[in-house]
Order: sequence, then C-alpha cells, then structure tokens
Amino acid sequence: MSTVGLVAIACGLIIGLGAAGACIGIGIMSGKFIESSARQPELMNTLQGKVFLLLGLIDASFIIGTGIALWFAVASPFKG
Repeated sequence: MSTVGLVAIACGLIIGLGAAGACIGIGIMSGKFIESSARQPELMNTLQGKVFLLLGLIDASFIIGTGIALWFAVASPFKG
C-alpha cells in the first residue's frame, strides 16, 4: 500500500474516532445534566453555563483533530 493510501486511512481514523468520541462525550454529559437538573432544579442555571463551556471544549478538540487530519491530507508530510 502506498503512503497516500496510508495517509487517507489515518485521516479517516482521526476524523471518525474524534467524531465518535465527541458524540459519546456530549451525549453522556447532556444526559447527566438533565438528570442533575431534574433532581435539583435550583442549580440548573449554574450547571447550564458549565455544560455550554464543556460543549465548546469537546467540539474544539474534535475540530482540532479534523484540522490536523486535513493538514496531513493536503500537505502530504510523508512525501520524501
């Protein structure tokens, strides 16, 4: 297999696993937020700000991984 094929597989794995991890993390966090706000509704406003902050951080890590994968795909760093 050529290096171009390996780079394509690596980019697919980076993007796919990053997306799966981000989706699972957001799902678990959102479920816990709903559970905690149902138990203690007076803390919903405090928790909501923290949830939105963590949503941005989780999405940022996925977007950074996507940027690195696209950089590998376009720049071809394995060309010698």
